[in-house]
Amino acid sequence: MPGREIPLVTGEIYHIINRGLTAQTIFSCPRHYQRSFELMLYYQNQNPPLRYSYFSALTSSVKEEKLNQLRNNKEILVEIFAYCFMPNHFHFLLKQMVDNGISNFLSKFSNSYTRYFNTKHKRIGPLFQGKFKSVLVSNEQQLIHLSRYIHLNPYSSGIVKSLKNLSQYTYSSFPEYLGLTNNSICQKDMILDYFKKKNSYHDFVFDQAVIQRELDIIKHSTLEEN
Repeated sequence: MPGREIPLVTGEIYHIINRGLTAQTIFSCPRHYQRSFELMLYYQNQNPPLRYSYFSALTSSVKEEKLNQLRNNKEILVEIFAYCFMPNHFHFLLKQMVDNGISNFLSKFSNSYTRYFNTKHKRIGPLFQGKFKSVLVSNEQQLIHLSRYIHLNPYSSGIVKSLKNLSQYTYSSFPEYLGLTNNSICQKDMILDYFKKKNSYHDFVFDQAVIQRELDIIKHSTLEEN
């Protein structure tokens, strides 16, 4: 992955997106999504305890034990505020915790997933569209609206046909925000503390589903138009 001309700033939050080369499908089955989920958790850490090739060969129960240990590790490259894996692209909402943290995280994640995908599909060469794109999150309002944009992405793109099914879209952090999963991956407090009632975030996301693409704050904060 090519280096960035302008380094990302430690302590700041960024919306990150990257697509498959020529918009090709990069996640086409549950195993692909599960792999990307594991890689996200694994490479969030600065110094994972073993190589991912060894980790991937472990049994499911041992993997889960190792992942739980990693979740409690304080030496991390990035904090994850939200994520969403789509068939031909992915979104992350990340806070950089150390210098070059986001770039290192994305490099390890993308390179490892590319090796896995190429092996499975008997292909060679790059899978992603060069440099990932990033937008600095400059205030709390932007952060909250971006989380909604990311969580609505499967519905807006037509991958999920109904808002009811959106709540069950397991390839994003939305079920975690709604308390529908035992996962505790994301830094949710900064976003959820903005809402006074337990179900207010759910309503905030759903109430604006139809007009999401018309909201100026979303249009100027997302990356697809750049």
